[in-house]
Amino acid sequence: MRVLLAIDGSMSSDKARDLVASLSLPAGSSVRIVGVVEHGSELFGLPWMPDVPNDGATFERVPVERLVEQLEVAEREVARRDCVVDHVLLRGHAARAIVDEARTFGADLVVMGSRGHGALSIAVLGSTSAEVVDHAPCPVLVVRRSRLGSILLAEDGSVGADAAARVVDAWPILADLPVTVVSVAEIGIPFAGGAPGAYEQVMEPYSEPIETSHRQCGEIAGRRGDWLAREGRTVDCEVRDGDAAAEIIAAASAHGSDLVVVGTRGHTGLTRMILGSVARNVLIHAACSVLVVHEGVRLPDPDEAEPVAAGVGRR
Repeated sequence: MRVLLAIDGSMSSDKARDLVASLSLPAGSSVRIVGVVEHGSELFGLPWMPDVPNDGATFERVPVERLVEQLEVAEREVARRDCVVDHVLLRGHAARAIVDEARTFGADLVVMGSRGHGALSIAVLGSTSAEVVDHAPCPVLVVRRSRLGSILLAEDGSVGADAAARVVDAWPILADLPVTVVSVAEIGIPFAGGAPGAYEQVMEPYSEPIETSHRQCGEIAGRRGDWLAREGRTVDCEVRDGDAAAEIIAAASAHGSDLVVVGTRGHTGLTRMILGSVARNVLIHAACSVLVVHEGVRLPDPDEAEPVAAGVGRR
């Protein structure tokens, strides 16, 4: 398995580093740890900054030295005898550099923190994380906790959900973790107003569709749960009614899940908006780590493991 770990020295990326260090990677796996030195105003976390100081090279040297130190620390923390671990210092726009390196490296998984140092990324989900999720050629794990103890798998019967389930089943790093399969029945209910009996009148024509949707979601979750159980996993199934993203987040909180795994479609254009409707909302608002799996993902083949060699950092 080939894992690309992106760090920036923030507390969030420290959690990502610690999580990768704890993973049960198969022998012969490769871990590449990358840090990105951004140019110009991006380096200072101020995207509106019109000018870079005249002695920008001096200002750049300090963060570069700190990042190199963080890369070396991360390599020592992640290193293990049966895996190849190295580190790479990249330059350029952070998200593009990470995505390009993931393609070059042939990554099966990108791991990164949810927030970086940038001024805007502190207020919302780090723009780098969101952009990498949109464009990475493989699943992306956005880390908020430094451990994995249980999984919540979002299931809606789609191709993307099937890809997410197969990742949960096939990846050694997720093996033996208990899984809660959650399917959400979404039915829009109009506002009933305050007239006596209005609620009952409005709800009456919706009662059958709600029951049908709830039953269908139960069947979808049940089939996935049965499939995972046959694969030897410990599984619970749950059906919820309401907004999909909100209910997935609520279920993860209720079950104390360390990781939400959600499938999605596509990377750009209109399909990027689809990510925003469910997966992106889960990614932004969940209190736990989130693994986003695009449909059509190629699962790592255990027979493709590389010979173990000493990791070599390059700059």
